[in-house]
Amino acid sequence: MKNFTAKTRVATVVGGLAVIGAATTGALAANAATPAAPAANAAAAAAPAQAAPKGLVQTTHLSIAAAQKAAQAALDAAEKAGQKVSVAVVDRDGNTIVTLRGDGAGPQSYSSAEEKAFTAVVWNAKTSELTGRLQQAPTLKDIKGTLFLAGAVPVDANNAPIAAVGVAGAPSGAQDETFAQAGVDALGK
Repeated sequence: MKNFTAKTRVATVVGGLAVIGAATTGALAANAATPAAPAANAAAAAAPAQAAPKGLVQTTHLSIAAAQKAAQAALDAAEKAGQKVSVAVVDRDGNTIVTLRGDGAGPQSYSSAEEKAFTAVVWNAKTSELTGRLQQAPTLKDIKGTLFLAGAVPVDANNAPIAAVGVAGAPSGAQDETFAQAGVDALGK
C-alpha cells in the first residue's frame, strides 16, 4: 500500500466530501421538485401555524408600484392644473420610496416634497393640520427633516400610517395638498 502525504489525504477527503455534498444537494433538489403526497399536504394544512418569534414586529408597507402610482397621479393632477411641482412618496419610517420632479419644477421643490411627506407620516396628519400645532409647540419645526407647510397627506392602513405623499412647488400649500390628496386617492382605485 502506498504512503500518502498529508496534502494528498486532505485533498482526497475534501474531494470525497464534495462528491457527497453534490449527491445530497441533488437528492434534496429532486425531492423539492417532486410534488408532495396528498396525505402530506393535508397534514401540512392541518398543522397549526408556527408562532412568530418573540420581539417580531410586522408592518405594512406600500409597494413600489403603488408608490409610483400615487406619485404619478399627484404629478398628473398638478400638470392638469398647470402647476410645476415635485412629488415624493415616503414609507412609514420616512424613507423615500419614489420622487418625481415635474418638468420645470423649482429646485427647492424636490427636497420640500420629501420633507413634507416625512412630516405627514411621522405625525399621521395632513401637514396643513400640523401647522396649527406649531402655535402650541413652536420647537417642533426644529426636528430635522420636517417641514410644516401644507402639501402632504398620510396614507393609512388599519388606522395606522404606512406612507405619505408630499407635493411642493405650486403657488400655495393648499394646491400642493390637493395634488397630494389626488395621489393618495389613486391608491384606492
